[in-house]
Amino acid sequence: MEISHLYELGTLESSYWWHVAKRQMITGMLQSQVPPPSLLVEGGIGAAGNLCRWKSIGYTVQGLDCLDESIAFAKEQGIENVSVHDLHHPWPVRANSAGAVVLLDVLEHLADPVVALEHAARSLTPNGKIFFTVPAYPWLFSDWDKRLGHFRRYTRAMMQDQVKQAGLKLEMLRHWNAFTLPAAIVLRIIRRLRPSHRGTEFPRVSRLMNSALLSAAAIERKVGPVIGMPCGLSLVGVITK
Repeated sequence: MEISHLYELGTLESSYWWHVAKRQMITGMLQSQVPPPSLLVEGGIGAAGNLCRWKSIGYTVQGLDCLDESIAFAKEQGIENVSVHDLHHPWPVRANSAGAVVLLDVLEHLADPVVALEHAARSLTPNGKIFFTVPAYPWLFSDWDKRLGHFRRYTRAMMQDQVKQAGLKLEMLRHWNAFTLPAAIVLRIIRRLRPSHRGTEFPRVSRLMNSALLSAAAIERKVGPVIGMPCGLSLVGVITK
């Protein structure tokens, strides 16, 4: 991740629709499946907004990230149990101790996500779960993904295969963020025709549009688990031992 992107994340993640909607979705899943005060370990903490939220609702939190700046963000916000760590290496988490591991848009950044999943699983209690999101559709891979440090975008089959290779079970997998898919397709086509050298800044939206997108995400969050989403810019899932 570009350092400039991390600092932008620190500014936006408390209000920008993408971060807020994703955090609300995962928080709801966590509370219903692995309620506090369970130990929750997040791999790839970014600017630590998620850890702060989960700590505030009663979870015991621990964070790992490869960037010194991310760890500094966390400590500035009162999260002490965080450390610089490469997720490819054995995690500094006691075995069989975590009720939940959270990997939000992290696996696509890893050269070997299977190894990271194996390390994550070792930290879980027997009934613990890994909650994750990844970007969907390899055919949408663009210069944006490259600048973000992505190795890949995922299909359902790719995710299923990596979970199987790690010796784990995929309890749930579905698409998320269907409501922005048409706009994303158009934007990717434009970027391929006219490559940009801009950075990784998030597309700005008005306050009204931000609110509308949050409302759309809330609707999808309610109907998605019931009807299943046939498409969406991301995949969200739950992994068990």
